[in-house]
Amino acid sequence: MPDLTYQKLAKAVADLAKASARNAETIHKNADMISDEARDTSRIADQIGALRVDRATVGETQQLSKIMDGLSDAVTAYATAGDNTSKSAQAAHDANRSSHDGINEAVRRSPVGREIHDVDNTWLAQE
Repeated sequence: MPDLTYQKLAKAVADLAKASARNAETIHKNADMISDEARDTSRIADQIGALRVDRATVGETQQLSKIMDGLSDAVTAYATAGDNTSKSAQAAHDANRSSHDGINEAVRRSPVGREIHDVDNTWLAQE
């Protein structure tokens, strides 16, 4: 029996599509969380500024907020790339199903036994 079968390939492609979608969703959630934290940090900078905390501390807190906002933007861009990967994996899965499911069904229903996989390739190459 061959190491790679249609069923194994179809399952691997389907699993990849599902995992890619899950991972992209997780990355989006993390980007949203970082963005929320950046807004909170900016709000805190404003609050400690109103309390007349020294300018250096307020400035550092505002700078941290800007860094976190930039990080959120970068993670969002990464998540978008993850979405594209997920869509590509799903497209590969769909293409695999549409192009090979008929062949798989025919092989599955074939009265020829599974021993056909054990045929010597040199025999098939003979004229």
